Amino acid sequence: MTNPAIQNDFSYYRRTISRNRINNLQLDAESEVNNEMANRMSLFYAEATPMLKTLSNATTKFVSENKTLPIEDTTDCLSTMACVCRVMLETPEYRSRFTNTETLLFCMRVMVGVIILYDHVHPVGAFAKTSKIDMKGCIKVLKEQPSTSTEGLLNALRYTTRHLNDDTTSKQIRALLQ
Repeated sequence: MTNPAIQNDFSYYRRTISRNRINNLQLDAESEVNNEMANRMSLFYAEATPMLKTLSNATTKFVSENKTLPIEDTTDCLSTMACVCRVMLETPEYRSRFTNTETLLFCMRVMVGVIILYDHVHPVGAFAKTSKIDMKGCIKVLKEQPSTSTEGLLNALRYTTRHLNDDTTSKQIRALLQ
């Protein structure tokens, strides 16, 4: 989401390689990506959040293929991870233990990532009142941070979740994400 130019850069690379082939210019075989791989890469980068989309698809596939494993096991794990991250970020005692700001950013990214995964896997999503994730708390923690570091994360919640615009989502949560 924060680097949309990567798709354009990859298209430029593909056009350059194509021109070099037409002009019979030989390039180092190791530096050239074959067509099949280039097509896959292009489709991967076409997503707004390609890695999160891949993780979401893999988690959804895992849940659907493992019918003997209750879905609650997966969603409980995801909600616990979100809760742990939220508590680490909002509790001054725990937060003060982080000496590197990159660690805080990592914790915020993990929290948002598992919220989105939970929202994709759980039948009613992360924004429903019955959700095991404290969405108000998570959003407030993100909004308390400098906007330069969290705007992309808030956008990920706005645009890559499935259930934000459902009727079961409270108006307060929607208002927090506006």
